[in-house]
Amino acid sequence: MNMAKWLMLLALWLPGSAWALCSVVSTTPAGFGSQSSIAVRTTSQPSSTLNGGLSCTGSLLSLLTTNDHFYATVTSTQSGLRGPTGDVIGYTIYANNSTSYPLTRGTAYDFARNGIIDALGLLNGTVPKTVPLYLRTIVGSNVAAGVYSETLSIFWSWNYCSGIGIGDICLGRDISSGTTTLTVNMTVANDCTITAPNIAFGSAPVVSAFAPVTGQTINLACTKGSAYTVGLGDGQNAVSVGGRRRMVSGGNFLAYDIFKSAGVTRWGNVGSARRASTDAEVNPGNGLGTGSQVFNYNAKVYTDQVTPPAGTYLDSVVLDVGF
Repeated sequence: MNMAKWLMLLALWLPGSAWALCSVVSTTPAGFGSQSSIAVRTTSQPSSTLNGGLSCTGSLLSLLTTNDHFYATVTSTQSGLRGPTGDVIGYTIYANNSTSYPLTRGTAYDFARNGIIDALGLLNGTVPKTVPLYLRTIVGSNVAAGVYSETLSIFWSWNYCSGIGIGDICLGRDISSGTTTLTVNMTVANDCTITAPNIAFGSAPVVSAFAPVTGQTINLACTKGSAYTVGLGDGQNAVSVGGRRRMVSGGNFLAYDIFKSAGVTRWGNVGSARRASTDAEVNPGNGLGTGSQVFNYNAKVYTDQVTPPAGTYLDSVVLDVGF
């Protein structure tokens, strides 16, 4: 009689699946790569890490219940990615590869809910698996160029049934916690948006009848804090002697040029022929990021040339910005 009871007890406690084990491990850094300042300001940038610091091994066959928990609490001494001038790029951390489950800093988030741990298969199999984290920047950050980074502290705390016996009886619980750190970084590159309307001299029967084009502007919105220069190329048909730009129609040419501000100094693309950001007529100085700097110029057709045959004369000039 006593032997029969002993055998029944043995049968009851034989496990139906292996025990699962979790631990806090070193993370894999998350990087947003190199992004232009304009892309950072206008478009949400994605990033992720396949290892957010929690690793588990096991072969539990049942889904997690409401009594099981995997909490992650993210904190930092910063409010986002901080750059060399103190600018900050905000971003949000998500529990899966969507924007449905954001983590709030300083508040414990339960990865056992919404099927996240189950979907990862974290407690199935014998190969250790880690919890990934997903990140997206918040649109609107007007920042200077440079390397941006933040070190997050992640406190993991878990309590779940780690071994299941016959009849889905819980044979024990894995209860533990630990803290790890996650480094997040991004490199912001200088960039500009450029507004440069075409130059139109109109029509005239002779070169002396072409009126100068005045009051023209080039508007640049360049990375916050950037010092830069603006150059105008010589066009596609410039002469090697005298440096005059030329429009072309068939095999005929019409010489013209572009000058700085309202003056007679030629605007070129080499050395002092370029214009510095401090030389802008509106908002001179370093780039503003979200505001435009305005450069005035004028253009004229040279009157000391022989009037070429009638036709439509065209040229293309490259504007370049150097940082």
